[in-house]
Amino acid sequence: MTPASWVRAASLCLLLAASAARADDYPARPIHVIVPFAPGGATDVAMRLLQPALAKALGQTLVIDNRGGASGSVGMELAAHAQPDGYTLFFGNVGTVSIDPNFFPQLTVKPERDFIPLSLAGETPGILVASQKFQPNTLKEMVAYAKAHPGKINYGVAGISTLNSLAMEQFRRSAGLEMAQVPYKGGAGPGLLDLIAGNIDMMLVTLSAASSHVRNGQLKALAITTRDRNPLFPDVPTLAEQGYPEAVSSSWQGLFAIAGTPPEIVAKLHAAVVKAMADPETRKRMTEAGILTTTSASPEDFKKFLAGEAAKWKGVVAAVKAEEKPAH
Repeated sequence: MTPASWVRAASLCLLLAASAARADDYPARPIHVIVPFAPGGATDVAMRLLQPALAKALGQTLVIDNRGGASGSVGMELAAHAQPDGYTLFFGNVGTVSIDPNFFPQLTVKPERDFIPLSLAGETPGILVASQKFQPNTLKEMVAYAKAHPGKINYGVAGISTLNSLAMEQFRRSAGLEMAQVPYKGGAGPGLLDLIAGNIDMMLVTLSAASSHVRNGQLKALAITTRDRNPLFPDVPTLAEQGYPEAVSSSWQGLFAIAGTPPEIVAKLHAAVVKAMADPETRKRMTEAGILTTTSASPEDFKKFLAGEAAKWKGVVAAVKAEEKPAH
């Protein structure tokens, strides 16, 4: 071996030793978790409910850093350029990680390249709700009514690139329905107000946004979007059990490390998420907020889940964009 080779080999050994040492005492200082949305949204709420138990599992302070803007891409960009040492994490969701890269190919961040999946950390179900003035009372009745009156039913959406908008589009296609879309700005809030007033017929929103309105009788619940029924509304059937398994969706959240983070730290972080999500108080608080407590068996398991989500939403986005193109 040449002297230069000896130097390179020695340098590599020192680098590996330093990395192992950092992993052994990790975490030695507070960890920052970038949430790419403003405080109060579903993703932020999920992270704040997880924060105490995750900090306890890691034995270190966990600082939530809200960096909203551009549908989550501002925070995602910031996280992607952080040091891969385990002290900056990214709390992404289905929109930022699986939908936006398909809807906005100009994004410079590529989640599969720039992040290491750690684990799912909750799922917020969607719920299809209807105005009390809307004649049908069940999903079956709604489908029959829509087919008998093509184009006469309308539904609200909060942005064409949002999960709930695309999930509604996927259901509409699965059921073979022709319905009118009513867009709203500013999230689901304005649409829900119009729905309660009876100005629109239906809307697919997160369970947390609609639950109080369903409970007090202002809205009718037609279907839950997750594969299984939700414990908060056990009598509301899912889309899957009503004949539309391909329309299953949820606003899942997950924790990511930065690409290049040492495997030993990745393993510690995954184990900490699993431990935190198993905490009884955390599970109780998440369930009360309408969030399903779910984790990934391993980082590789989460990676496979993400591949399936990317493929699924790529097809839906392509279909939506094809319809937007003007005819020649």
